[in-house]
Amino acid sequence: MNENIISFITLFSCGVLYRSALQVSGHEWVKTYNQTFTFVILPFITFVITNVIAGNIALSLGMIGALSIVRFRHPVKSALELVMYFNLITVGITTSVKYQYGIGLILVTVFLILLLKFTEIIFKKFKLDIFSSSFSDGNELNILELKSKERKTLLEDHLYIKSFNFDNETNEYFYKLAFNSSKDLKNFKATINNDKTISIINFEII
Repeated sequence: MNENIISFITLFSCGVLYRSALQVSGHEWVKTYNQTFTFVILPFITFVITNVIAGNIALSLGMIGALSIVRFRHPVKSALELVMYFNLITVGITTSVKYQYGIGLILVTVFLILLLKFTEIIFKKFKLDIFSSSFSDGNELNILELKSKERKTLLEDHLYIKSFNFDNETNEYFYKLAFNSSKDLKNFKATINNDKTISIINFEII
C-alpha cells in the first residue's frame, strides 16, 4: 500500500481513536464539535506543514514568523487537554517522517488512557480513589452541592466528596462533591432524589 495512503489513514485514525478512548474514560469535554474537529484536523495540519517546509530553511523561518502572530483565544483548561494537543501535533510530525513512529505513538497513548481508566475502576471496587479531583482542572469536573438537616455518612464517605461542614446557626450539614463525568453526577443525583432530608443547593454539569 502506498505510504501516503497509510499516513493519511494513520492521521485520521489518531483523532478518532483519541476521542473514543477519552470518551470511554469519562472525559466529557472531547464530545463537543470543536474538540472533535480539532482532534481530527490537527495531525493533518502539522503533517502538511512539516512536509512543505522540509529541507527549505527560508520557508521554515517564514512559517515560524507567520505562526508566531497567531493568537489562541480558547483557554486550555487542563493539563490533559494540553498534552493531547501536543500529542496530536507530534503524531503529525512523526508520521511525515516515518508513519511507523506515528502508529507507535497512537497505540501507546490509547493503551495508557484505557489502562489508567481500567486501574481506576479496579481501585474503586475496593473503595479506593487513586486520582484526586482538582477544582482547577476545568471542564473535567462536575460539581454537586447539597445540604441536609441530618448528618449523612453516605455522603461523607463518598469517593467524590471534596468537603463537608456543619453550620451551627442553621443546624444544617453542607456537602460538596466533584465528579469526573456528568454521567456519574446524574447517576448519583438520581439516588438521592427520594431522600427528602437532602436539598440540592447547586450543581454544575460541564
